Amino acid sequence: MTSLLKLMGLMAAFFASTFLVANTMGWLTIDQIESWLTQANTLNAVTVAAIVIALLFLDLFIAVPTLSIMLLGGYFAGATVGGLAAFTGTLLAGIGGYVLSAIYGDKLVNVVVRDEEKRHALRAQFCRHGVMMILLSRAMPILPEVTACMSGISRMKFSTFLVAWCTVNLPYTFIAAYAGSISTLENPKPAILTAIGFTVFFWLGWGMLKRFSLKTPLKAD
Repeated sequence: MTSLLKLMGLMAAFFASTFLVANTMGWLTIDQIESWLTQANTLNAVTVAAIVIALLFLDLFIAVPTLSIMLLGGYFAGATVGGLAAFTGTLLAGIGGYVLSAIYGDKLVNVVVRDEEKRHALRAQFCRHGVMMILLSRAMPILPEVTACMSGISRMKFSTFLVAWCTVNLPYTFIAAYAGSISTLENPKPAILTAIGFTVFFWLGWGMLKRFSLKTPLKAD
């Protein structure tokens, strides 16, 4: 296992553990989130949007079912408001992960990878493939947060990170919100097909990345 994959694996394990703890404690379940949004919907769409933004930003610290939240946001607030809320929440989470990791990430890297040459190689490896990893990060839960944090750790240019992050998350959030807006309890088919379509698309992308990009020899692992 390369140093890069080792570090990303540890970060993914940490985020996964937050989901398991929350799930065990009965926190932030789909039923709870749907109940909150249902109550908020009795007030106005802005309240729904605020909850969606807060939950998606919280995903940086406690893993939550992001796609389900985006779909519910679209269902309750509509495609436009739901999409804007979903994008704002994911943008704040991405920037937060980048900034916090740029400031504090070295401490984690120094613990996981003790050799200076390997730490340098780790950062170089992510910078080489990081943009594509960000673009494909919606292939699975937790991966977006990991790539955002790795971008900060590897000192990827913030402008590069921001463009890549927005490129994948802007259409993703609005498509999810739109699918939620045209779904109903009687006809959840649009939401289900969207979830399946996203999964297939991004996993095919990862397959292409593995085949064509990651063949480059990685040194100092």
